[in-house]
Amino acid sequence: MRGSPSAVRVCRAQSDIAGRNMSCGLWKETLALAEDYLFLCCTSPRAAPPPPSESAAAIRRLAQDMEAQHQARFNSLAQTFLKQCSSDLCTSLRKVIEELVGDGHLNWGRVISLFTFTGVLARQLQEQKATRPGLDPGQGQGLGLVHSRGLAETLADYLGEEKKDWLLENDGWEGLCKFSRSAREVSQDSSMKTALFAAAGVGLAGLTFLLVR
Repeated sequence: MRGSPSAVRVCRAQSDIAGRNMSCGLWKETLALAEDYLFLCCTSPRAAPPPPSESAAAIRRLAQDMEAQHQARFNSLAQTFLKQCSSDLCTSLRKVIEELVGDGHLNWGRVISLFTFTGVLARQLQEQKATRPGLDPGQGQGLGLVHSRGLAETLADYLGEEKKDWLLENDGWEGLCKFSRSAREVSQDSSMKTALFAAAGVGLAGLTFLLVR
């Protein structure tokens, strides 16, 4: 028996509301993860609080591993970005992110490369502010954290909104936790670890092409 038109409209409205709530929840979760990682990058390890969730811990570990493997390249790319970007830092970052994943092939390696690059960028911004004449170190750190909020929102807007369908298809941030557990299980095997980050290497190559062309 088919439902009445009014009942169908109610169901559709409820479905739309549920979809918006899920999307909003995913954006907020993504923002919290981005803020946690960028705060970690802008503070000393001793000052950073423990990760608020398993997914936050996974991002911290994977992104720090990736930065350690490609530290010189990430630092160079962030410096190039800061020299070339417009006065609107977040808009420039968004353009780089969109071009980097422009082929549509998003994966956890590329997601982590975005977090890693943005973390290095936030740290370099803070270091620049800290060396300004007339600013004490505390003021420099405060300005760096202000920039971090905007950078975190840029990541959340892209991953938590534009790429929300991909995230949901891959079990959301729980999917990253599964990826992280797999990486931890094979962490003793350097060849396997290299393979896990091969996709991120594609992301790094893309960043290099975008920023130095």
